[in-house]
Amino acid sequence: MELVEHAPAVRRALPDPVGRALAATAVVDASPDPYAPGHWSLRAGSKVGAVAVTVPGSAPVTVRVTPKVPVVRLFFLLGYSLVGNRSWRDGEVDVAEHSDLVPALAHAVERQVDRALRQGLLQGYKDTEESALVVRGRLREAEQIRRRFGATLPVEVAYDEFTTDIAENRILRTAVERLLRLPGVPRAVRRRLSHQRARLADVTAIVRGQPIPEWLPTRINARYHHALHLARAVLDGISAEHAPGGLRIDGFLFDMNKLFEDFVTVALRQAFQTMSPGHSVRLQDSHHLDEAAAIRMRPDLVLYGPDGAPCSVVDAKYKAEKRGGYPDTDLYQMLAYCTALDLREGHLVYAKGNAPHAAHQVRHAGIVIHQHALDLDQEPTGLLAEVEDLARQLVNTPRV
Repeated sequence: MELVEHAPAVRRALPDPVGRALAATAVVDASPDPYAPGHWSLRAGSKVGAVAVTVPGSAPVTVRVTPKVPVVRLFFLLGYSLVGNRSWRDGEVDVAEHSDLVPALAHAVERQVDRALRQGLLQGYKDTEESALVVRGRLREAEQIRRRFGATLPVEVAYDEFTTDIAENRILRTAVERLLRLPGVPRAVRRRLSHQRARLADVTAIVRGQPIPEWLPTRINARYHHALHLARAVLDGISAEHAPGGLRIDGFLFDMNKLFEDFVTVALRQAFQTMSPGHSVRLQDSHHLDEAAAIRMRPDLVLYGPDGAPCSVVDAKYKAEKRGGYPDTDLYQMLAYCTALDLREGHLVYAKGNAPHAAHQVRHAGIVIHQHALDLDQEPTGLLAEVEDLARQLVNTPRV
């Protein structure tokens, strides 16, 4: 089934267990059609990608949600959000001729993994604890007493092992494994992914449910950086669930709301660092609306002046749901932010859609709420120029 992000609902014939699974997991908005048994009304929201729903005894049903933003532009937003600077350029990630998200993602990850591994697998030291017949490293005395009750062998030891089974390789191996299980990966890409899995055969994959190991960018692992950023996006976006009765859902989904929010806040922070080093930025900064500090608020971005006081506030909203313009609830939310932060102006940033820039003077409050629209369907240089223009306005926002 092919759906388009935020497009009108469509009616499709679906087994009821599949429809209920889609509704329960919020992959799409799904509800049974009261006038046509066996049919469901499906509407894609901000999640894009593909999921396969398998019901015992029937073929998997694959639902693909296509983003409105061109795939190559989506990868620019993703890369800029992950890396946080201009070193991630449009075209840095090769998506070839793929126009669908999952094939493009699988192709991009495979190409980046291949580049990372061309000089061989990175090696590093790994903390290892085990039972051994010879002493290696240091003796774990407490474990020896607790587990061996005075026996001399085997010995509980701990040592640093120089190995390829390190966090960086484990993340790449796990991302490759999970991409191989996704629906919609082209055969040629799947074959190349299998080759990368073979190169990482001696590396331990991360078991689902385990935390993703941390890694630090250094000069030594520099050739891995882009591959690791993409691999982490794969691991964060993978969705797989087992439901009662053998129902299974596998897939990959990007939340465009989160992706847009991350891009806007990271790009603005980068712009502030360049044009006004005296200002500081906090993302998802915690504040309170009331004097008793019972109602917490978390604006996407708060800009602080050289004196440490808030001077501007931003909230990013990917989709304007209201057909005639921006949602009123966003205005109420921004009014609360401005009031609590003692600001005369607030800024809502949308992806360009059905409404242009607008500014609203709030009665009896002296507060102006601006609604900006970024055109995502343009070259990155133009998009980042729009962000820089917005940053200049924010730096000059007056206080109450």
